[in-house]
Amino acid sequence: MRVKFVTLGCKVNQYETEAMREQMERGGFRPAGDGEAADVVVVNSCTVTAQSDHKARQSLRRAKKENPQAVLVLTGCWPQAFPQEAQAFLEADVVLGTSNRGAVLERVMEYLSTKQRIVDIAPHEKGERFEKLRVQGMRGRTRAFLKIEDGCDRFCSYCIIPYARGRVRSKPLEDVRAEARALGENGYKEIVLTGINLPAYGLDLGLHLCDAVEAACQAEGIQRVRLGSLEPEQLTPEVIARFAAQKKLCPQFHLSLQSGCGATLKRMNRHYTPQEYKKIVEDLREAFPGCAITTDVMVGFAGETEEEFAESLQFVREIGFAKVHVFAYSRRPGTKAYDAPGQVSNAVKEARSREMIACTRESQRAFYQAQVEQEFPVLFEQAVEKNVYEGYTPEYTPVRVASPVDLSGQICTVRLTEALDEYCVGVLL
Repeated sequence: MRVKFVTLGCKVNQYETEAMREQMERGGFRPAGDGEAADVVVVNSCTVTAQSDHKARQSLRRAKKENPQAVLVLTGCWPQAFPQEAQAFLEADVVLGTSNRGAVLERVMEYLSTKQRIVDIAPHEKGERFEKLRVQGMRGRTRAFLKIEDGCDRFCSYCIIPYARGRVRSKPLEDVRAEARALGENGYKEIVLTGINLPAYGLDLGLHLCDAVEAACQAEGIQRVRLGSLEPEQLTPEVIARFAAQKKLCPQFHLSLQSGCGATLKRMNRHYTPQEYKKIVEDLREAFPGCAITTDVMVGFAGETEEEFAESLQFVREIGFAKVHVFAYSRRPGTKAYDAPGQVSNAVKEARSREMIACTRESQRAFYQAQVEQEFPVLFEQAVEKNVYEGYTPEYTPVRVASPVDLSGQICTVRLTEALDEYCVGVLL
């Protein structure tokens, strides 16, 4: 039987999809090829915004249209956060949440046997343990994700994720070490440590994210370890010093900002000030000269005035990020900010998005330009056109080079010769 997966959302979801894919293949299923009908379609959903839920519904309806006889499985954050809404979506034959993805094969086989719709959304409970999932690799990728943490205790006023993912729980350190080692044995040169609130790793185990980083860096065959999104205030000088001691750790840090205005951050229930954030960036740049600082910035949050937006814009300009994901605030039912006063119109959000994006593109070009004439080890992914390959430096700068030889999956030294808007051009050395 053939199975197809549709993944929406973050790197954690991508990891969990791969874990479910491997589970289904061990159970006798094989991947449905492009254009090939599937017997089972699994939609791994996101619920960060209402638009995310809409995409999940669209994906299920499209899967039903293209595979009318297939078993449709809905899993992920949407059914976990809004179980009644997801349960009412009758196109899904099997509905699972975020705490039992390891049961996907069992539930599919049960449905195939009974033809009775299954809804199994186990509520998250205090003290629950990390769900045992692991992967052998990431299909079609040169770098592998390694999920080490789940859940979040922060409750930012705009975010539904703590309700979808439960409280913080961590992968045992021996499992991190074993999975990193296996990924190295399977030929991966880079692994990306991921989690819902990655710096919270180990809080439930008496450990720290530094312990997981050090364990991953010890894996033979792994030449690079990269970190997913980080909550900035947890990067103390002591943590940064431990990071800097790991030579395999990539000098790219995605520090979630959301706003450069202190008043806005307070309404968001973020746990740092712009001044504290700036100091953390300075500490990182001192410990990792030339490192890339990337981030997310939200515009149009509830109550954001023109003055507050201007303050955020100026802060972003001062930091000089290597790359920024700019997005407009989207009201999310079930969150504190949903009913907050001072909701900003869509037209204003769009205008602020354009202005913020223009600012961040300038800093991205400046970061790329500063690397021209320098040499970097580049992990190549694939050809973007005939005899032209794209890869990434440790700082996650995209680089393209001409080569008559297939460079996919290789780390090669490259001198950067030109900085363009979206990538750098280089030559192999």
